Amino acid sequence: MLFGLILVLICSVVPALLFVVNLRAYLPPPALSINEPFPYIAVLIPARNEAANIAAALRSVLTSTNVSVDVIVLDDESTDATAQIVADTASRDPRVKLIRSSSLPHGWNGKQYACWRLAKNSTAPLMLFLDADVRLEPDAIARMAASQRTSGASLVSGFPRLITVGFLEWLLLPLIHFVLLGFLPISLMRKTTDPAMAAGCGQFMLVEREAYFISGGHEAIRSTMHDGLLLPRAFRRAGFPTDLADLTDLASVRMYDTAAKVWQGLAKNATEGIAAPKRIVPISLVLILGQVLPIVIAPAWLLIMLPLGWDPDTTHEEWVRWVTEVLLITVPLLVASYLPRLLATRRFKQPLKSALLHPLGIMLLLCIQWYALTRHLLGRPVGWRQRDYVPRTGTEFTNS
Repeated sequence: MLFGLILVLICSVVPALLFVVNLRAYLPPPALSINEPFPYIAVLIPARNEAANIAAALRSVLTSTNVSVDVIVLDDESTDATAQIVADTASRDPRVKLIRSSSLPHGWNGKQYACWRLAKNSTAPLMLFLDADVRLEPDAIARMAASQRTSGASLVSGFPRLITVGFLEWLLLPLIHFVLLGFLPISLMRKTTDPAMAAGCGQFMLVEREAYFISGGHEAIRSTMHDGLLLPRAFRRAGFPTDLADLTDLASVRMYDTAAKVWQGLAKNATEGIAAPKRIVPISLVLILGQVLPIVIAPAWLLIMLPLGWDPDTTHEEWVRWVTEVLLITVPLLVASYLPRLLATRRFKQPLKSALLHPLGIMLLLCIQWYALTRHLLGRPVGWRQRDYVPRTGTEFTNS
């Protein structure tokens, strides 16, 4: 029993300590120096049925300050008014260009092919791959360009502030920051180009054009879905460093607007991340031991020891020892389990109710991961944006 408690304590305390350390390393991008020339950046937006988002996305990009931007939008066989909205904007602003996708080639994921075609249509030295549901503050692009220059990374990415409305949105999506900062040593990531240290957010990735094509870009991950993880990994495989910056105050996104989309969105690329067959068992054990069991152990330990408090023969010294044992076991576990989530509510503007239901969120997240792995093992297709894909494990890199 003592060994089990020690194991639970380790699985709780280590991610909590790493989370606290990472908060000092995962910082907002620096301000652009007034002495520096404005960087020229091509903003590349893949858009499939984004009529509800694309106009606002274009407005937020075109009002960017301290940067020279061109915007290329690829209409990926949309069946709504996406293309018309972009065309209307392009007629009023020469910085906007619309291109249309041809039929999706065999073996390609839709977004990866769209991003690859966008990159091939750009000549800018820096390219920003941006999802249509992201909204930028005016200085966001310029500051990320400053981050790319000062860090020396060939790819810099960041996680926008999450707008969460529905139950599954606010319960599950804030776990993105917990998993990132609780299990990736960011300072070590910056000292190496080891692909195992790769991390990023597919909603916002700023890349050097030359490094992008040398690494293979989206063509190298053509059949996969998790570009936020696998594109930085492709850069690192080619020897290029990647980095992260905190975009909480510079960008926002509502990733999914229904519970079904939350489930499908987290499941679609799970086997390329946590739910990869070689990782899911140890990761599940670590998360259950460190994030779920503490909330179970606390009341269980109390119930085990409670009869001592009712026994009239219990001495004062025995009662004090009982209370001390309960506190020594339960308090460190609960603090370690909840501390990262409580810190995240303030730092990343996340809902407190999500932090308070942290163990439930972890259990539901693991259910989604195992659901995704089961579909992968059965060869069941993954549906996303009216297309079906065969689940992958994230190990399939293609040589150009």
